[in-house]
Amino acid sequence: MAPMRFIGLDNYKALLADEKFWASFGNSMYMIVAMVVIPTLIGLFLASVLFDYIGKHFNSSVATTLRAMYYLPQILPISVAGIVWNWILNSQTGALNTILRGIGIDNPPNWLGSTSTALPAVMFVLIWIQIGYPTVIFMSALQRVDPELYEAAELDGAGWLARFRAITIPQIKPETFVIVLTCTIAALKVFAPVYVLTRGGPESSTLVPSYYSYLNFFDKSKVGYGAAISTVLTLVIIVIAGVIQFFQNRSARREEEGR
Repeated sequence: MAPMRFIGLDNYKALLADEKFWASFGNSMYMIVAMVVIPTLIGLFLASVLFDYIGKHFNSSVATTLRAMYYLPQILPISVAGIVWNWILNSQTGALNTILRGIGIDNPPNWLGSTSTALPAVMFVLIWIQIGYPTVIFMSALQRVDPELYEAAELDGAGWLARFRAITIPQIKPETFVIVLTCTIAALKVFAPVYVLTRGGPESSTLVPSYYSYLNFFDKSKVGYGAAISTVLTLVIIVIAGVIQFFQNRSARREEEGR
């Protein structure tokens, strides 16, 4: 109860009637899709291709180079990435709309300035930033899988897809839980990409809890209200992390019992 006494119960009550607060958490669901679901699926596919095909049919340095290229957006400063993507997505002089006009589209979308396209545009940038992380983790996971399992399955006539479902996915389950946990937390507290690209606009279409808290803290000087938003966000992250950890532990226990 200490946070409530310090921040003020009235601030928590006000959150219940605040449409922007609920909209910001609704947008967080889209951030989870962009930073967890899609990058994890694409990362698993890319890691499998790099490990099973590129690494075996080409020089291993080719797979290593491609892996580093996929991971590059992760280490690129968000301010630099934001400048680049603001230039690409600019409605008037952006590279994307210039290309679209060149192929005959006279009125290309205002990617970051329209309520219908701003959120998908931010999600696309987040996918681009995030995709290297699961790719690197999954490639490391695949390297620890016993090759004899694949050889035995291949001798039994199992195709690549069957080996992938029966061997690869179960073997890399611990890394999958790590990716889901860390990326979900990152998606819930995402701030910098929204700040750099859209500032939560237009019309709060890309507003997220961390940026909404920032607005109340610094732009509106509503310290108690901003703290209330941050406290709720923290509690949500703790609950979701606890749920994911619970399922991870249960999965680990089942594997131990199966042995």
